[in-house]
Amino acid sequence: MTSRERPPKNPRGGRIEPMPAELTASPLDWLFAEHDRQRQLCQAIDEAASLAQAPAGLLAEIVGFLRHELPLHVIDEEEDLFPLLRRRCLVEDDIRRVLGLLSSDHHAEVASAARLADRLEAVLESGGAPSQTADLVRSMHNFTQRERRHIALENAVVLPIARLRLTPLDLNGLSRRLAARRGRA
Repeated sequence: MTSRERPPKNPRGGRIEPMPAELTASPLDWLFAEHDRQRQLCQAIDEAASLAQAPAGLLAEIVGFLRHELPLHVIDEEEDLFPLLRRRCLVEDDIRRVLGLLSSDHHAEVASAARLADRLEAVLESGGAPSQTADLVRSMHNFTQRERRHIALENAVVLPIARLRLTPLDLNGLSRRLAARRGRA
């Protein structure tokens, strides 16, 4: 799969596509596909915010992604991809500033995702809908706007530079770490 292709449609019927396990063999494509899944998350959040009664399955899928998938992705980038780029990129790539900005976003993103997951779990438990609380709807939209900007920057700047600068050995190590983190080593 190339970075321009989409992962296969979700056979389980959820809003967020599952990741093909074999994609870890191509770690930059994996990261691109993860970004696509994060866009799907944003669509699901926007949908849940707009519905008079969001289906429990939709809210549970969002909460699960916010609690498990998103933090794993941040670790993939913070512990593996970004350190590799800092070692391999040239001064003229001017990547350190961008990586610093993205790292700062990651810290805020993880905290924001946890708060949003807590609030959506409370909605699930009460049987209500996010749209019944204006502040929650605002939080949901703010989260998706920030997430979309973050993904766009990573796809437009970070991944193309990674394709240029990372060595086959770097990519092999990144592949192994992605797989190991998900219990596929």
